[in-house]
Amino acid sequence: MGQIDAYGDPGTPDCRSGGRYLWWLVRIQPGRSAAGALLGSVWLVLMALAPYLLARAIDDGLEPGDRAALIGWSAALLGLGAFNAWLGIMRHRTMTRLRMDANFRTVKVVVGHAVRLGAALSRRVGAGEVVTIGVGDVQTISGSLTVVGPGVGALVAYMVVAGLLLTLSPLLAGVVLLGIPVIAVIAGPLLGRLQSTETTYRERQSVLTARIGDLASGLRVLNGLGGKGLVADAFHRDSQRLRAQGYRVGAVTSWLQALGIGLPTVFLAVVTWLAARLAAQGQLTVGELVSVYGYVAVLVPMVAFFVECGYGISRGLVAARRVAAFLRLEPAADHGTRDAPAELSVLHDPESGVRVPPGRLTALAGARPAESAAVIDRLGRYAESAATWGGVRLDEIRLAQIRLRILVADNEADLFAGTLRELVSGSRDPAEEDIARAVHAAAADDIVQGLHDGLDSAVDAQGRSLSGGQRQRVRLVRALLAEPEVLLAVEPTSALDAHTEAAVADRLRAERAGRTTVVTSTSPLVLDRADTVFYLVEGKVVASGSHHRLLDEEPGYRALVARDDDEDGDLVEEADAVADGDVDTVGDVDAGVGEAVR
Repeated sequence: MGQIDAYGDPGTPDCRSGGRYLWWLVRIQPGRSAAGALLGSVWLVLMALAPYLLARAIDDGLEPGDRAALIGWSAALLGLGAFNAWLGIMRHRTMTRLRMDANFRTVKVVVGHAVRLGAALSRRVGAGEVVTIGVGDVQTISGSLTVVGPGVGALVAYMVVAGLLLTLSPLLAGVVLLGIPVIAVIAGPLLGRLQSTETTYRERQSVLTARIGDLASGLRVLNGLGGKGLVADAFHRDSQRLRAQGYRVGAVTSWLQALGIGLPTVFLAVVTWLAARLAAQGQLTVGELVSVYGYVAVLVPMVAFFVECGYGISRGLVAARRVAAFLRLEPAADHGTRDAPAELSVLHDPESGVRVPPGRLTALAGARPAESAAVIDRLGRYAESAATWGGVRLDEIRLAQIRLRILVADNEADLFAGTLRELVSGSRDPAEEDIARAVHAAAADDIVQGLHDGLDSAVDAQGRSLSGGQRQRVRLVRALLAEPEVLLAVEPTSALDAHTEAAVADRLRAERAGRTTVVTSTSPLVLDRADTVFYLVEGKVVASGSHHRLLDEEPGYRALVARDDDEDGDLVEEADAVADGDVDTVGDVDAGVGEAVR
């Protein structure tokens, strides 16, 4: 079986437990696992036979002065060494491929499952947990599979050496055979403690990783809000707890490593002492005594390897449990059996009272962006609710049909690394004129023109090579190119200056004419272009109508919209202090503060 292809099917993992997942990684590549075990066993057995050949050379050739026997046994010893060196190379190569396969296969199943979870991923598991699995647990799992080759080989060779010692002395063989159970009794409790401390360490590591991600993404906003000190204090406390737990893991690990060297040395020193006594009593020949010393030299790393394998498996089980737990997460349940409405239909969210007329541009305005975004989540069926589409509950409609016809465009949606063309096209292959039309509708022409290779220019992951306003417009281009029947956009213009925002509002209305579009915003430039505006207070509709009607009749709405107008001048200075070099306009500050509130 060849090494797993980057685009190949990784198989169906056994996620019932960490141990079963590790066993699945062994079973999924049976040829390589069997080859690793065979090569490891032969390699170590032949290593253990070297002392036997040395004993024969001494007893049959050197001691009686038989030069032919001495040359013959010496040549056999040399040939054995050369052949075993080649076996060692093949064993290492095979085990490296086995470990790499397990590494890539685990990455493949984790990434594939993350894709299957889709929008449920962020609601089921934190980003820090996924990062920890990808960075640390995958390597730990692949390393633990070393036991498949040298681990099995050490056990086989250990039994062979015990058999060879049995031909010399039943006493020596008995001591060797009893050594493994004694070491297991001594090291076993430490292995159990290691699993416990390692599990706690991994959990705290994922928490800290998530906090680092949050801090990196919101540092500029935190500076502006004066919250950097609070976050820094929380990060310091978490890192101190992680360090303390790391010391606990290190303490247990150091004891295991010390026992891995010390116990075999002490134990096999007893074997050497007994062999010397037997030789002094005449029960062993000089060659046999030398062979016992050789057996001892071979057994020391073997026994040490048993402890090392136990240590590796213990850590591997902790990592495999986390991977298995992640793979057991299920996507959002889809119990829908009904078809979506055949024609343009009303979307209704009973919880807020929002009723979206079909084929119109609708805006949601509220003082708290999170409350407006929650309405979008319900209308897009990203949250459990009683929302309906054409009078039919969304959770009764097949999810695939909803995802095909309703698109939720979040202003913080991920941007993957690639060319700008790939970024906005997604899985589709749109025509050049379609891309140009969407770019124009999102007022993103200057972005394309400003890049060296235009649409074929490379863009960093999450659009880090773009400013905040540019990222927002690129996301809007991507949403428009998808051409959904229903577009639900969360704050699509919050990071734009007034001139660009007005252009986007006008072009969005024209581009989406005849199709259902919902935007959340408190910008009067956007609200003025909407057919219907829903004014939300604490997530509930308190008034609806045109922008101008609400300005005349609703003091709260008027204060909300007027606040945005009045704050523009102040935000210019704040933008320079908070987002220096990373904004298109003052709107970036609004976006960051809004996200922090959410």
